[in-house]
This record gives sequence, structure tokens and C-alpha cells, in this order.
Amino acid sequence: MKKESKPKTVAIFEGHNIRRHWDEEKELWYFSVSDVIAVLTNSVDPLAYWRKLKERLLKEGGNETVTKCHGLKMLAQDGKMRMSDAADTETMLRLIQSIPSPNAEPFKLWLASVGYERLEETADPELAIRRALKTYLGKGYSPDWVNQRLKSIEVRKDLTDEWEKRGVKEGLEFAILTDEITRAWTGMTTREYKKMKSLKKENLRDNMTNLELVLNMLAETATTEISDKREPKNLDENKHVAREGGIVAGNARKDIEAKTGKSALTDKNAKALHGKKGKLLK
Repeated sequence: MKKESKPKTVAIFEGHNIRRHWDEEKELWYFSVSDVIAVLTNSVDPLAYWRKLKERLLKEGGNETVTKCHGLKMLAQDGKMRMSDAADTETMLRLIQSIPSPNAEPFKLWLASVGYERLEETADPELAIRRALKTYLGKGYSPDWVNQRLKSIEVRKDLTDEWEKRGVKEGLEFAILTDEITRAWTGMTTREYKKMKSLKKENLRDNMTNLELVLNMLAETATTEISDKREPKNLDENKHVAREGGIVAGNARKDIEAKTGKSALTDKNAKALHGKKGKLLK
């Protein structure tokens, strides 16, 4: 298994350093607001600029955006750890929309383009599938893998539809049940599985091999079928069903491993799909 490297605390944007912090619990990057403002505005006093921007946002009803900026200790220029307002990616993009600077225009244009694409996809969902196909192929995935991945999206949708039918709430409860399935077929929590593959925000399924994808689809399909038969009434009953579905795939994994003499799980992620093979779990 690969040793996980520490997340870099500085991102480089057009030659400028942007301080950042990885929240492992929330799985979110937080970026220094003053650093981003300094890059986009060329302000000699980005902290003063940020204070004025906060005042304007509050007057315009942007209280929610301001309150989502949290104080985090970050390494200052004097080498000491000092409190600095930081925002996650979503909040930072909202702030960028409020900055009247030519340097911010490319971000605003990109956000407008993404918003337009989402509206198109709402009217015609097939566009989202085509866009996903094009994106995966552009990243170097093989056509066979992409077809498998698109099928896994359909399988996942069937499962979440079943969960919604049983009263499971999207968000935390979906994550809890997904964790039960993953643990049952891999022997790891979802977070541990991602850590093994050196992932942070990346989608776990996008970093699976064909075999891992197939086994994960088996686990989710089995869970859907068992749930449809059992009709669980609450979260605890759904957790039990999720474990049973995962065990089906877990048994298949063990059977494959017994016949091949090697692990079905690897530390290979998307970057290694067409390169050096990942190490097999012992």
C-alpha cells in the first residue's frame, strides 16, 4: 500500500501562492480569501479590500456567503501561524463573482458557461451523458472502461431511487449506507478505500479498475434487489440490507481472489490506469 503524502498547503495560480487547508472530515479544500483577492485585484492591502467587500455583501444580503468564510490558522509571510479567513471552493466562486476586476472575468465567464450547460442538461439529460463520455475519453480512459463507468452510474441511480422510496434522506444517510456497502465488500470504509488510492475530492468510482467497478456494481445491484424484496422501514433496517448487498459482492471478490491468487483491490487510481500498476493488497 502506498504511503499517503501530506496535502500541499499552497496552490500555485499564475505564479502566485494561494494558501489552502484540507479538511479531512468534510473532504473539502479551504482557500485563503485574502490570497485570492490579492491575485485577482492586485491590491496592495487585500485584507482591507476583503473588509470592504464583506461590508458590501452584507448590505446586499450576502450574509450567508460571508458567514461561510471561516477563520483558519495558516502560515503567514512572517513564518508564524496566524488566523486567516478561508472559504471552500463553492463559497470562493461566489465571492469571485462579487469582485469587479478584469482578472475575475474568466472565472465569471466560466461560471456562466457551466450554469448554461446545467440548464441544457435539465431540459435534455442525454446531453449530460454525452458530456460525461467526452470528458472521460478526454482524460485518457479506455472506451471499455467508460462504458462500464456509465453503466455504474445507472446502477447507482437505481439504488438511490430505491433508498428514496424507503425514506432514506439524501446526503448523510446515503453516505452511511454507501459506507456499509463498501465495508462489506472491500473490508474498508469508503474513506479508507479512498485513502488507499491517495484520493481526496476525486470520485472513488472514477479511480476503480474494471474489476473493482464490476464488484461495486454487484454490491449496489444486490442491495437494490434485497431492499425491493425486504422493504426496509428505517435507517437501521436499510443498513442491514446494505451490508447484505455488500456481502454478496464481498463473497464474489474472495472467490475471484482464491481462483486468481491475487487481490481484486489495488491502490491504482486514475493517474495510474494507463501507467505503472498499483500495488495489490496483501
